[in-house]
Amino acid sequence: MSAATKQTRARRKFFGGLGFHGFGVVASFFFLAPFFWAGLSSLRSGSESQTPPLPPWPTNGISFDSYATLDTFGSGIWQHTFNSLLVSLSTVVLTVIVSLLAGYGFSRYRFPFKNVFFVLIIATLMIPFQSILTPLFIILANLGLNNSLVGLILVYVTLQLPFSVFMMRNAFDAVPREIEEAARIDGARDLKLLVRVLLPLVMPGVATVAIFAFLNAWNEFLAALILLSDNDKYTLPVLMTAVRAGRLGAINWGAVQAGVMVMTIPCLVIFLLLQRYYMRGLMAGAVK
Repeated sequence: MSAATKQTRARRKFFGGLGFHGFGVVASFFFLAPFFWAGLSSLRSGSESQTPPLPPWPTNGISFDSYATLDTFGSGIWQHTFNSLLVSLSTVVLTVIVSLLAGYGFSRYRFPFKNVFFVLIIATLMIPFQSILTPLFIILANLGLNNSLVGLILVYVTLQLPFSVFMMRNAFDAVPREIEEAARIDGARDLKLLVRVLLPLVMPGVATVAIFAFLNAWNEFLAALILLSDNDKYTLPVLMTAVRAGRLGAINWGAVQAGVMVMTIPCLVIFLLLQRYYMRGLMAGAVK
């Protein structure tokens, strides 16, 4: 190979890599710019926070007045944050437990109409959530769980289960049966086998289910608005409607941006903690 050919290839490789990384930097800017915009806008002083966030950065010094103002809406930001965390974490725990057991059963056991039941579970994904709000409201009212966080948690778990069961069944299908057979020869049975042997192998799927369950429960608005009527039980998305409405219809931009940051930070923390498993879990759910 001549020196000129090597130089040409090296030049193409250099400019190709430069273009690839340049595109990545530009795309990252567009993804991160809204978060920086909201973060800077939430640090403006009280007088600035009443005006639209242009420019977004504080011109009169950094201030936490917007977060203090946010705490005056509803029952206070801490109460509504606690409600959202309780609902989201409970949804994650119940969804993971139920989908783990169901995915293991659909993957490893044979029983009558197994495929029919699985298809019926997956088919519920095609039902619009808005179309079943009225039946859900009536069912919760008859059970005495209307206007309660427990009822809201059960609704969220129900909505998450079809996708979660699908993910966990595929995650168990990806584990070689030889591993399970070897563990059974060593004396492991059912629950012990699931917890000690198979659970570490399907952790990417568990992490994916947990992330989706947390994000959906944390950001869900419509069900919380309809199923909850007590102000003390509202979650953060419902609180944000009061912040946006403000007093006399005026929008408090500072409080809105502070609320955006309060709602965003837990999502980022959860994702960063579980990102190592996230892509592997998606691949396990997509490729059988």
